[in-house]
Amino acid sequence: MNETIDVDQYRISKEPFYQPQGKEIVLFEAAYASRMPVMLKGPTGCGKSRFVEHMAWKLEKPLVTVACNEDMTASDLVGRFLLDASGTRWQDGPLTIAARMGAICYLDEIVEARQDTTVVIHPLTDYRRTLPLDKKGELIEAHPDFQLVISYNPGYQSLMKDLKQSTKQRFSAMEFDYAAAEVEAGIVARETGAGADLTRKLVKIAHVARNLKGHGLDEGISTRLLVYAATLIRDGIEPNDACRMALVRPITDDADIRDTLDHAIDSIFV
Repeated sequence: MNETIDVDQYRISKEPFYQPQGKEIVLFEAAYASRMPVMLKGPTGCGKSRFVEHMAWKLEKPLVTVACNEDMTASDLVGRFLLDASGTRWQDGPLTIAARMGAICYLDEIVEARQDTTVVIHPLTDYRRTLPLDKKGELIEAHPDFQLVISYNPGYQSLMKDLKQSTKQRFSAMEFDYAAAEVEAGIVARETGAGADLTRKLVKIAHVARNLKGHGLDEGISTRLLVYAATLIRDGIEPNDACRMALVRPITDDADIRDTLDHAIDSIFV
């Protein structure tokens, strides 16, 4: 017997701030209208997760988010039998919960999950729109409102961490990137209350780091880290110290790269 799902706990009551970069809102709305699976591609911290939250709020749909990792099993997604004082009972996983109640299910950084785990989503991404619970002997027909959304960072692709073509070609795809300098400065200002002059300087530092991607850095400074730096400065930390703590130390342990970025900080915050 399945427990009653409290749909309200998965609803987003307050509008998450999201600054559109192009036609992504219109495109997502069109995909949702036909419940088309959507894949979001873009660098870490560029706003993919915030975008999904914003769209769930805008469409007035519950949202179930799963942070994928290499230890995640198929049972973690679909559910498992548990033992308690009353005996054995079934507990739905997040994917099953979303399929039952008609939520948007967001699998964040899906390439972190094992490929033998991600194949369980395949029947939900084609005309079948079903989810087999093999251990329970049940076949779930997805709720008419259910939609599957996945995201990943192409910059971290490798032979060991990439989606199979059989998975990729089940999704439509949207590409995300960091916003243009002025727009990104405005986002950081909106998120933290920091002044425009400060946020422009932070974005300049981010661009220095992003230009080093592939030349010593695996990934540049994200918008999320800019928000961290602005928050520290707003709370009284000296800008140079805040930038080192929030922007440089998290992304590199290489002494030469660190010195290059520290020098950029000192030249911008003189």
